[in-house]
Amino acid sequence: MEKGRVLIDADACPRQALVIAQELCKEFGWLCLTFASYNHQIGSEHHVTVDAGPQAVDMKLANETRPGDVVVTQDIGLAALILGKKARPLTPHGLVFEPERIAFHLEERNEKARYRRGGGRTRGPAARTREDDQRFAAALRSLLERGETYEVDG
Repeated sequence: MEKGRVLIDADACPRQALVIAQELCKEFGWLCLTFASYNHQIGSEHHVTVDAGPQAVDMKLANETRPGDVVVTQDIGLAALILGKKARPLTPHGLVFEPERIAFHLEERNEKARYRRGGGRTRGPAARTREDDQRFAAALRSLLERGETYEVDG
């Protein structure tokens, strides 16, 4: 029987982060579920394939999330939904979204989108490094060891 679940937004998850998550889930006895559109080939024992429509993966993942789950995603909007379900959102770079800071992350995302709509350019993501892998593994390991949930205001 699994201790908990890790749900992964596999559409945008780097391959190495996916491998790390699968290995840690096996080590800690957690179920690892991946979610992706049918446009992506994901090698996972427990995989959910959804339509390729906009936000289809995010909505399926949000609907499947339960309190206590760990959810790996780079989507800040999805992370906010996940926090509302008393689950733990984590980026593939090792950032654990906290209820106290999610409003800041959402505002930062909106500011960058506004800047781009006005003709500005923002830089894309940096190339993934070994340090990113180590940071992600450490953050996920910590969440799995604690297996904790917390109360979210509102």
